[in-house]
Amino acid sequence: MSKVCILDYGSGNVGSVYNLIKYMNYDCIVSNDPKEIKTSTHIILPGVGAFGAAMEKVKKKIPIQELENEILKKHKPFLGICVGMQLMAEKSEEFGKFNGLGWVKGKVKKLKSKMLPHIGWNDIIIKKQSKLFNGLGEHKDFYFVHSFHFEVEDKDIVIAETDYEQKFCSIFQRENIIGVQFHPEKSQTVGQVLLKNFLNL
Repeated sequence: MSKVCILDYGSGNVGSVYNLIKYMNYDCIVSNDPKEIKTSTHIILPGVGAFGAAMEKVKKKIPIQELENEILKKHKPFLGICVGMQLMAEKSEEFGKFNGLGWVKGKVKKLKSKMLPHIGWNDIIIKKQSKLFNGLGEHKDFYFVHSFHFEVEDKDIVIAETDYEQKFCSIFQRENIIGVQFHPEKSQTVGQVLLKNFLNL
């Protein structure tokens, strides 16, 4: 049975992610405790807000070395949501230049659209098949709130894109590491389906 650890560095959507996973009847805890990270089967990093401020909080509140041991060495399934996805990048250009966790090669850049932020429902365009998409059917619209996107260097790990005056990576998957630019916890039924698929990995 899955045991989910949601990391909490003070991001606003932690509660809604936790509530949805509990509603789906999964064992779930919000914690940065290394013991909880080690005993969990799946780890989620939510995120809202600006990259630089989020990265500072992550460095202060989350035991990165233990986290990297569980994810990069032991290959536990990991999901980064919105800014949580972007923090895996090497660098960000949001309100200055900042270094990220560097787990996935690439850079966080501003969307080229004149209408920012990108808020609301938008479709994902599947580029590669994944177990994450099981049962989605024709319903592939998710809820987005962002002005920046993760320009992933290795296009082979981009499994879905979204078009908002430009195509950007909305989901990447490199083995056990997954990032989604949208908010599955705000995406109603499709969000639940995708989260359930992640928790069954």
